[in-house]
Amino acid sequence: MKLFAEQALLGDSWQRRVLFEADDRGRLTAVTCDAQAGDAELAAGPVVPGISNAHSHAFQRAMAGYAESRGDGDDSFWTWRDTMYRMVAKFTPDDLEAIASQLYVEMLKSGYTRVAEFHYLHHDTDGKAFADPAEMSARIFCAVDQTGIGLTHLPVLYRFSGFGATAPGSGQQRFVHDSDSYGRLLEAVVKLVRAGRNCNFGIAPHSLRAASGESISAALEQLEKLSEDAPVHIHIAEQMKEVEDCQSHYGARPVEWLLDNFDVNPRWCLVHATHMNPGETEGVARSGAVAGICTTTEANLGDGFFPAETFLAREGRFAIGSDSQISVSPVEELRWLEYGQRLQKQRRTVLAMQSGASTGTQLWSRAASGGAQACGAGRGLLAVGEQADLLVLDGAHPLLCEVENSTITDSLVFSGNHNLVRDVMVAGRWMIRERQHSSEQRIAANYARAMRRLRS
Repeated sequence: MKLFAEQALLGDSWQRRVLFEADDRGRLTAVTCDAQAGDAELAAGPVVPGISNAHSHAFQRAMAGYAESRGDGDDSFWTWRDTMYRMVAKFTPDDLEAIASQLYVEMLKSGYTRVAEFHYLHHDTDGKAFADPAEMSARIFCAVDQTGIGLTHLPVLYRFSGFGATAPGSGQQRFVHDSDSYGRLLEAVVKLVRAGRNCNFGIAPHSLRAASGESISAALEQLEKLSEDAPVHIHIAEQMKEVEDCQSHYGARPVEWLLDNFDVNPRWCLVHATHMNPGETEGVARSGAVAGICTTTEANLGDGFFPAETFLAREGRFAIGSDSQISVSPVEELRWLEYGQRLQKQRRTVLAMQSGASTGTQLWSRAASGGAQACGAGRGLLAVGEQADLLVLDGAHPLLCEVENSTITDSLVFSGNHNLVRDVMVAGRWMIRERQHSSEQRIAANYARAMRRLRS
């Protein structure tokens, strides 16, 4: 593969006349600035690195927009969760494959080139295990095969409904594993990874309320036998009730307790981490772990604001995710990450962090880097040795007319509501061309059939 771009984002700086070359494995073998196009394909606009979606629950795409009617009392994450349980009770393996495939096409079109699938829909509708413990995981891999997005598969360990080993409720039976059955699931997932393309795996203890310290330790031991560098993701400190319940049970806040009891390091992704005090914020930044921020979901659920300015000032690393799929757009995640800080601080360009820096460029490059780290998938750069995951923006769009250098990323993140992504390459292969996926009509038809069944 050879691709020539008049402008390209390399790291956190824009370069001109860039020639990209990749081998048959989809790895960049040369990135040359001030080059000649030669026989390379000409990009139809500026080139930026693709973004890894660091937190996704694919099945929740089916309920986006279906939990917005007010209940009898105050609505919250916990009332939304009841709606989710009712929806998830109906899902078949075919439904999951159809919905995940549609979602992954949408992700590719918006600029996500990899997805970390935080997968906890494991069992049949009656809560019993399938004959193949990885039946539902296999459907995620099928969706990836149909669409071409990269995958970091994160089978979720879910044991309890609350702190103190509270027994799971009826709506959670499809999620639950003990240590032995979870080990069998991991072994089956490893086989799927070995048979797939552009896939890896990690583990995801669901949360401190759904997995005890002992069960998390057991899962980490199981993981070490399979991989020494696989990622570890966990929901943490998303809602204040979780913080209060953790303090009542453990005598410590969730992030505080996690840092004190586990070797939290750059392999870890702490999803949400919304409610941290200054000491916890400092501790996560110092650990090298990634904060997985999902601003559109956190806003939709009324969770709160992540302390982004403080975290980045301490050189913390972050990634973004679409989580509940209420929005599938890296632009919207990044825009509202910055806007949330502006509303709180009552000033502008908060996350640019230094004089003269471009807010859009800083957000995009940091999210690309942090997302790749969270997925255990390189550095998120367009550099030699990295995977050729890149986006070609629509250079003919009015929002990019006569736009150069960092104003490109500022326009991408902050201007209008048009998708400026034209072409998408994943591991050296074009998955989106002129805003179209080769299989999108068939995938959309399968999705429509699944939705008719689920909503009947």
